[in-house]
Amino acid sequence: MKTYYFDHSASTPPYESVIRTVAELMAEHYANPSALHRAGTDAGKLVERARSAVAALLGAATAEVVFTSGGTESNNLALKGILGQTGRKGKHLITTAIEHSSVHATARQLESEGVRVTYLMPDANGRVSPAEVAAAIAEDTVLVSVMHVNNETGALQPIDEIGELLRGHPRIRFHVDGVQAVGKVPFDWARSRVDLYSASAHKFRGPRGAGYLLVREGLKLRPLLAGGGQESDIRSGTHNLPGIVGMAQALRLALESMPERRARMYELRRRLIDAVWDIPELVLNSPADADLASPQIVNLSYPGMRPEVLLHMLEEHGVLVSTQSACSSKSLKPSRILMAMGLGEARGAGSIRVSFGDEHDTGDIDTLAERLRITVAKLKPLERD
Repeated sequence: MKTYYFDHSASTPPYESVIRTVAELMAEHYANPSALHRAGTDAGKLVERARSAVAALLGAATAEVVFTSGGTESNNLALKGILGQTGRKGKHLITTAIEHSSVHATARQLESEGVRVTYLMPDANGRVSPAEVAAAIAEDTVLVSVMHVNNETGALQPIDEIGELLRGHPRIRFHVDGVQAVGKVPFDWARSRVDLYSASAHKFRGPRGAGYLLVREGLKLRPLLAGGGQESDIRSGTHNLPGIVGMAQALRLALESMPERRARMYELRRRLIDAVWDIPELVLNSPADADLASPQIVNLSYPGMRPEVLLHMLEEHGVLVSTQSACSSKSLKPSRILMAMGLGEARGAGSIRVSFGDEHDTGDIDTLAERLRITVAKLKPLERD
């Protein structure tokens, strides 16, 4: 039976050319990029060439690209790098109740250390209001952190509007978790009012274990890790040369093909949502309006049914989806995101996430819809009262 992988928001299949590049670099450039001998300096040059490539692709200065191990580290570095500094205790962070766990848990940790945190609630479409951000700003506000694309529902957050309102508050820094947005949603770093932007390579068909944090030039962060200071004293640790170069290559491929891929994925999204309307047991949790959502994520609920039951029955039909985000999927609790949206415990506890990518076409979506119908029909007699 053919397997249909609809879990791209958890991790994407790497480009074949990226796999070859990573393998070649592991075989031929294994020297430490910080070493002073020729093999080390050659490896170091490859790191800096990748940095220049990433910067050029994103419209950033090379000094603004900080390489990390991925989205979780980038998000932790952004929040703790600002709010973990000496003298920042008692300061104020504005974030949302729908952030990825790497931001949400970091905010909770900072809160336990004396930082005051405001968690903004979203509307029923899973979007936060710029007006509520403005209303939450106080004299001691230091940082605003709002994600670009929600990792469970695909809801687009109004980061441009939030950035514009923050222009009137130059002392407040703005962090955006862009992990689910890179390669799917346009973003202009040079024109934005964003100070920190997080990304992870394996979300745009690059290797796992590599990511970046864009840091606006002149902004000082407190390092998370003490060590050799390899990344301009912001981030210590031996450079993951194969991952960094593979990430730069994947980023180029993802951005070059983004316009046509976006259009195609929006068509797949529309086709799936249209099919869901014909399955009365299923409820759409993602925004129905394509203008409010990223193209690659559709979140559904079967109220009254445990999501892992639906997931495993779909898997028996060769369809792989996820429950919540990969970082929260082993939790038996209702989705924190859907609960924050006010959708209720039945929908929050019975949701699955479908996320697709480059390899999918309309026939795959039709197959998914057919197998959803078959699965729901088999499960309907098992519904909880």
